[in-house]
Amino acid sequence: MEKMSATKHGLQNQAIVASLYKTLAIGDTKNVTGILATDLEWWFHGPLNCHYMMRMLTGEALHTEFNFKPRSITAISDELVIAEGYEGIHVYWVHVWTLKDGLITRFREYFNTWLTVKELKVGTHGWVGQKTCSTVWQSETRSLFHRSLPGLMLAI
Repeated sequence: MEKMSATKHGLQNQAIVASLYKTLAIGDTKNVTGILATDLEWWFHGPLNCHYMMRMLTGEALHTEFNFKPRSITAISDELVIAEGYEGIHVYWVHVWTLKDGLITRFREYFNTWLTVKELKVGTHGWVGQKTCSTVWQSETRSLFHRSLPGLMLAI
């Protein structure tokens, strides 16, 4: 799998997302609001009863309702950071954070869903790499969980 190299800006955003999880783990939602855009765009894929992160970010739920411990946090571009984690074999999650000027502007949550991120580019004659687009990130190997989950592709 081809990986995009993280730039200094990407690594700074990766550190911001890592601090977000640490802040949420101790229930310090006041400091979390300082790095979230007021018009945060949110998208969710998964079981309807699993909106844990959004409930935490909005203050609707306590930080103890669900413990997000990322297994990995990866900057895949200047603006995109992906975090992935799981709780045993029945709960798997992927978060895709978009940051602009140190502020989180978009959040995509995939709960019990495998995710593959591919890079597509628009050229003068349409999409470049439509058939050979490069994979820049992929969910943890499915064999670890011995279960079937829906898979989605995110094109960036």
